Amino acid sequence: MKNLLFIGDVVGKSGCDFLASRIYSLKKKYSIDITVINGENSAQGNGITAYSAGLIRNNCGADVITTGNHCYKRRDSLAIYNEDYIIRPANYPEGCCGKGVSIVDMGSFRAAVVNLMGTVYMEPLDNPFTVIDNVLKEIDTPNIFVDFHAEATAEKKAMGYHLSGKVTAVMGTHTHVQTSDEAIIAGHTGYITDAGMTGPEESVLGVEVKPAVDKLRFKYPVRFREAETPCFINGVVITFDEKMGKCTKITRIIER
Repeated sequence: MKNLLFIGDVVGKSGCDFLASRIYSLKKKYSIDITVINGENSAQGNGITAYSAGLIRNNCGADVITTGNHCYKRRDSLAIYNEDYIIRPANYPEGCCGKGVSIVDMGSFRAAVVNLMGTVYMEPLDNPFTVIDNVLKEIDTPNIFVDFHAEATAEKKAMGYHLSGKVTAVMGTHTHVQTSDEAIIAGHTGYITDAGMTGPEESVLGVEVKPAVDKLRFKYPVRFREAETPCFINGVVITFDEKMGKCTKITRIIER
């Protein structure tokens, strides 16, 4: 059996720094073999830059960094998608920089990490259900982990069932609020609707409370700032049979 650690959306430098301070103890505690981290909000002000990707890769030991709807937010940092370990949603149109799949060779086994984005209440990208079916045809390892970056819980649940028995795990991101519905679908596929976020806990999705409340209450423009409150880590550990690509256990993590 092997263990994959998946960390939900890391917010800002404080999230990166807090994760770096705790992740190696988490890896030891859960005997982690592969680490996957969603970094699409890791830069100050959201998006991902070469600097924030470096923090996640070098200080947190990420084998793969996934992203989402903010993947192209920092146009001066698009060169990061030349790196094999940084991926963006696979259902972005053909011609976009980067790729949607990363293959990790661990010597005794290989694992594929796929990034997908939902289309309900989000950008009208290619159909994620059609795209993932085509992507799976090109993957030659049974160990397949999907970061489904989506807004609607129904779309995430539907994707979990669509991929049951086809992939090792489907892990939702984007809403920054960890759900308590972790399960193994059809005795094979680990699933959680949202893995949560890593960053300031007393916040609104990582930003200061007052500007977020003012935006929703008064509807006028505000400047969001990263909250300066104690951080927490949200994520899941997927225990899997690396010969069959089957999830045998999914453990939800909250580290304060």
